[in-house]
Amino acid sequence: MAMQMSRIASCGVTDCSYNQNKQCHALAITVGGPEVCARCDTYLHAAQKGGDADRTGGVGACKVGSCSFNSSFECSAPGIKVGLHQGHADCTTFKPR
Repeated sequence: MAMQMSRIASCGVTDCSYNQNKQCHALAITVGGPEVCARCDTYLHAAQKGGDADRTGGVGACKVGSCSFNSSFECSAPGIKVGLHQGHADCTTFKPR
């Protein structure tokens, strides 16, 4: 059975260039480590807006092996939320195994 890309339900990191109206418009993000912190590695702060305004972003890869939604470094959550945590963008859907 083919995996479906998990969608980004919302993003509260409004200074990210891919964020428009609290929605992520990167085609796909990477969620990375360290293991105790599921950072959005795709976060970009720039004057220009990026991504595709007609699409909602998804999770292309998850490098956080300690997350219960991680299956072969792919996200199996039905959707994720990204939020600001200690000055950086994190996947707030992260749930330890």
